[in-house]
Amino acid sequence: MGVFKTFVLGGIHPEENKLSSNAPIEIVPVPGQAIIPLGQNLGAPAKPVVKKGDKVKTGQLIAEAGGFISANIHSPVSGTVLKIDNVVDMTGFRRPGLVIKTDGDEWDENIDRSDELVTEINYTSQEIIEKIKQAGLVGMGGATFPTYVKLMPPPGKKAEYVIINGVECEPYLTGDHRLMLEKGPEIVVGAKILMKALKVDKAIIGIESNKQDAINLMTELTNKEEDITVIPLTVKYPQGGEKQLIKATVNREVPSGKLPIEVGCVVQNVGTAFAVYEAVQKNKPLFERVVTVTGKSVKKPSNFLARIGTPISKLVEIAEGMPEDTGKVIGGGPMMGKALPSLEVPVVKGSSGVLLMRDKESHRKPESACIRCSKCTIVCPMGLEPFLLARVSKLGRYDLAGNEKIMDCIECGSCQYTCPANIPLLDYLRLGKNKVGNIMRNRKK
Repeated sequence: MGVFKTFVLGGIHPEENKLSSNAPIEIVPVPGQAIIPLGQNLGAPAKPVVKKGDKVKTGQLIAEAGGFISANIHSPVSGTVLKIDNVVDMTGFRRPGLVIKTDGDEWDENIDRSDELVTEINYTSQEIIEKIKQAGLVGMGGATFPTYVKLMPPPGKKAEYVIINGVECEPYLTGDHRLMLEKGPEIVVGAKILMKALKVDKAIIGIESNKQDAINLMTELTNKEEDITVIPLTVKYPQGGEKQLIKATVNREVPSGKLPIEVGCVVQNVGTAFAVYEAVQKNKPLFERVVTVTGKSVKKPSNFLARIGTPISKLVEIAEGMPEDTGKVIGGGPMMGKALPSLEVPVVKGSSGVLLMRDKESHRKPESACIRCSKCTIVCPMGLEPFLLARVSKLGRYDLAGNEKIMDCIECGSCQYTCPANIPLLDYLRLGKNKVGNIMRNRKK
């Protein structure tokens, strides 16, 4: 094995636990009832364009973007709109949503349901961006930023690279890995579509070296593509962070407070690249996604293709049920995921995984005083001082938190993972970021 590329600053090596990496993607049956929150993206929630009693088809527009930073929502099932009301989402809070009672599975007639690979891209850059916008695509890695916005650099900024993120550095999650193995050709076409949308002639696919089969396959698929390069990366968390991936692949550093376009890069997850292929070449909106269901005691760690709105309980049931020693159910992975309030919350566009964590691993250890060891600072991939940011956030000194660049925090949890005093650093950092972000937005207004 050669020397793999990686980012320089900080990083950790948590136990990988890729228990479901050999489990092929399994299609989950259509739910009898779909619960669809309207806030499934970063930014403004969508606004319903249907009313109670309306009949809808799978793939039909049911809610339109509520602003520039927003995304359309399409029906994941065919049936009748049962109600437009507040529904419980992944946070446990009741927020606006729709409930659709399923009646069969009749798809919108504009969707191409064939398995034929369509390689020819017969659309202009603007037409591609519009199709992606209409299809309601968001970042599938978990950030859920509307995809079309990333494809429209601000005036004066020019993209040079499309970087396809196949890292999946979060422990336990394997959906992106399986997607590359099972839908590699479609992901390559998706990358080409993104290149055409951004008018760039270079694409990079970054994959961690613990997915050697995916590296081999994607390298083979791009051998004759002079403009697409597969780069194997060192296994190090959080390699999949946008700024860390850019540093690892093209050796450019995104300045503090700036976006990747500042250094000529646009990063898209492999799941997003696949969704782009389906949206542009097959007219298929985003109404289903791959979700990993896993855990050390789970009988059948799995990767599922599930419709948006499917209760998490259905996925757990197909994975042969919740183990008796489950202490916590995490939406996402153990580093950046959040505890779910119930198994009845629905799959949404940002649902990358469900981790059934053992009881003995799910309890926080007692917090003690900071011992000034500086471990949190050493592992921070953004070069921040987490102990200081957590302290000033806890004290409500958000002016200091802002001055010390708390908004650069990517919430990776490396600091909390390594803290010998068991201080909930990430909790305080999230609190501080939220407060400082609100202050900044109010200043702009």
